[in-house]
Order: sequence, then structure tokens, then C-alpha cells
Amino acid sequence: MCQLLGMNCAQKTDFCFSFSGFRMRGGHSDKHCDGWGLSIYEGRGLRTFTDTLPAAESPLAELVSNYPIKTLNMISHIRYATQGHKGDLANVHPFQRELWGIQFCFCHNGDVPKFSSTLDFTEHPLLGKTRAEDRTFHPVGDTDSESLFCAILNALRAEYASPPTLPELYKTVQELCDEVISGEEDTAILNFLLGCGEFTLLAYSWPGSRPGSKVWNGLYYTIRQPPFTKANLVDMDYHVDFSTVTTDNDRVAVITTKPLTDNEKWVEMKRGELLMFDRGLPYFHASACERAEIEGRGLCSKVNRRVNNRQGAFKRERFQSMDSIMVPDEVCTLGNTIAGESNSQEAEKFLQDGTILRGH
Repeated sequence: MCQLLGMNCAQKTDFCFSFSGFRMRGGHSDKHCDGWGLSIYEGRGLRTFTDTLPAAESPLAELVSNYPIKTLNMISHIRYATQGHKGDLANVHPFQRELWGIQFCFCHNGDVPKFSSTLDFTEHPLLGKTRAEDRTFHPVGDTDSESLFCAILNALRAEYASPPTLPELYKTVQELCDEVISGEEDTAILNFLLGCGEFTLLAYSWPGSRPGSKVWNGLYYTIRQPPFTKANLVDMDYHVDFSTVTTDNDRVAVITTKPLTDNEKWVEMKRGELLMFDRGLPYFHASACERAEIEGRGLCSKVNRRVNNRQGAFKRERFQSMDSIMVPDEVCTLGNTIAGESNSQEAEKFLQDGTILRGH
């Protein structure tokens, strides 16, 4: 099957090291030879590269791997075609669409029978509150991945007329994932990365193996943060000592189908788990996501929702305690990190008066 790579950062960071190893899986260290793609957020803009050539051989991939574009948020995909024609650029991930004035991008690994390319698009299920006559997003290519992406966006549009809060977004996407998996728990394989603008990356995993295959398809992540050390790529003879090229303010979450390095601690996502990444940290619950909202990194666009700049944008509904942002011990051991650790006196003020500021 395909493979995924995502990075979410506290400070703008280039992805040359991780992408250099990742692209080798496109025909050199692995057999994912049916194209590749990369989407990079640059402020409100989204720069996307796609190619039908194997990533390990593509001149464009070579260019990108040596081009130190700095970003807070990116996703990448190397394709092993199981649905949709090989050689058709329309079937190469990531896919991207605009919703609420925000650029969303999506890549997927697995099989989702409900959205199979053997079915007509009109036979695919309507998720959430979507009505057939209100579908706005439609697939261009022939993959179950793009059809699923469109179905998720249609459901979000049906639920919210304008950008929701991050807790609302997390809760709704989790419910949509549950809906997709329901009834196909034993056959579906659903791993995806969903870029939601400059700051926010969602990762979901329902791992598994295809019948007769020993290849496990899931998602793993690691957090690179101080004290930085050397990292060795597994797909090529290359390493970087991050302590020589970073600062104490840097932190990067790397999410991928299989670990990229052999000397870092990688955590496998649990079945049915949805994580929101912000500033290089994973958030495990809808209520926890409000921390990023408070600090001004919610979904940001010209389409506003109940905004009152004088009194704060939203009343708290779910956020009860900083304790809800504590991450599991296995993640803390990556660097003694607590997602939601207070970094801002301003954030503490908004905790006290019960208001949330929108991203800007």
C-alpha cells in the first residue's frame, strides 16, 4: 500500500532530512513506484508538488528534497496504486480543496470499501448531515482516498457554515471516522493525514494488513525536541546531528507509515485514534485542542464565526482543566513533553475570563 509522511512544527522548519529518506521508499528501498506528492503550508498558501514518476527517481522529488522550504505544517505521500489508474496525475495524493477560505489537504493509506472506485460516486455514503443535493466537493480522479476526502469536507460543510473551533473540528472528524469504519471494522484500513491550514494537522489510524499480506499499515510518530541528538535514516546512509542545526525553541512532530530512523523513539498510534498536532505536540481529546485555540492558532480565514473582538470570540463549553491536555506517558518519554504546557500569560488570562481568541 501507499505510505504517508507528515510534519508539524513549533518553529518554521525544512523537511529535507525526513523527505530524503521517505522518498527512497518510492522505488529504491520499497516498491511504492506509482507517483508521489507533497503539500507545504506557507502562511495561508498551500504549495503542492505531484508527479507520476517514482519518488526515488523523480527529478522533481530530487529538487524538493534539496530545497529547504521552511514550514509549520506539511504532508507527503508515495503511491502504490490499488485503486485508480497508474500514471494518472489525478490519482496522485495529496488532494486539496478550499473550505471556509482555508486550504485543506489530504493523503490516505489503506482500503475503504464504502468509497471503492468500483462503485459509482453517487453510491458512496453521505457522511454526517450531508444531503445529496448539497454536495459541493466531488472527486476528480478514481481513488477511494479522494472520494473519502470529499465526503469528509461535505460533512464538515453541512455541519458548520463557517470555521468551527478546534475542539468542534476534532469531535466531528472523530465521529465521521467512526461512521466510515462502522460495519467494516475487520476489512477497512484507514490511515490518513488531514492538513487544516497553516497550524493544524490531524492524523487518524485504523491499521491493518490486506488478506494474504504480512505488511502492516499503520501510523507512527516521534517528537524531535531539546535536547536534540543525532538521527539515522533507515532508507539511506545518511544522518543529521540535530543539536548542531536547531535552537531550544524548535520542536517537530514527524508522523509516518513506518519509522524513518533507527535510533529515535517512535510511538504507534492506536486503532481508532485521532490526534491533532499543533506546534509539534499531539493532542488526544477534543477538549485538549482548545489550548491551541486559546493561543491564537485556531482555523483562520476571512470567513468568521461569532467573532467579537472586544469580548473574545467564543465562550468555553468543554475546556475544564489543563489536566485534560496531559499526554500519555509513552509520549512524555519522547522528551518529557506535556501538550498544553503553559507558554503564555495571555493564554492564562483567557482561561480565567472564559473567552477564546481566534487565530490571526
